[in-house]
Amino acid sequence: MGDYGSMIFLIPAIIFTLIAQARVKSAFNKWSRVDAGTGMTGAEAARQMLDRNGLRDVDIAMVSGSLTDNYDPRSRRLNLSQSVYGSTSVSAVSVACHEAGHAVQHATDYAPLRIRSSIVPVVSFASSFSWILIMVGLLLIASGDAFGAFGDTIFNIGVLAFVLVVVFHLVTLPVEFDASNRAIKNIEASGFVAGDKLSGSKAVLRAAALTYVAALAVSVANLLRVLAIRGRR
Repeated sequence: MGDYGSMIFLIPAIIFTLIAQARVKSAFNKWSRVDAGTGMTGAEAARQMLDRNGLRDVDIAMVSGSLTDNYDPRSRRLNLSQSVYGSTSVSAVSVACHEAGHAVQHATDYAPLRIRSSIVPVVSFASSFSWILIMVGLLLIASGDAFGAFGDTIFNIGVLAFVLVVVFHLVTLPVEFDASNRAIKNIEASGFVAGDKLSGSKAVLRAAALTYVAALAVSVANLLRVLAIRGRR
């Protein structure tokens, strides 16, 4: 596996990921220091957005950590991190409304979210074992004709597992972009953020979306890297 040429696919994606992570931290930290101008906390904004969309049965809870915010469709609960739940900052309100957007997607049976949710168990298995299958396949191929055909089969299964991971990240993009669009529309319509600070909400959500683009780029780069390694065997 000492083919360093295959890393040409991965290095740009890793750099892109580092830039995306730095941007989301920078945007979140910057707008965490700016009050939304309405006195409304992240939890209160999320509650109002949920109620406006008929989701009064969705609970909101505070969880530990930073940027650990998420919506759990199984328990129908919106989990907001400590830095978002009780904060009145632009970042807090924006992130809270983004997660509320996922709850609205779930309630309206938004197709990309349904597809992503349905493949999560398979993708979880695929992401854990794809590299193992690929490496075992390559070792068998390298061992000679006796195991070559079997190695090819194992390798191809590993590649298919990798493709599933890429599909997951691809489907994630419209899910996250749509949640952000729903958040901005609700923020504007309800005045959760003062008008002169709305650009901050958009900046925070754009930066967050970039991390999902980076995740897709890394998964595609890894797939190309695997195919390049196989092509040289």
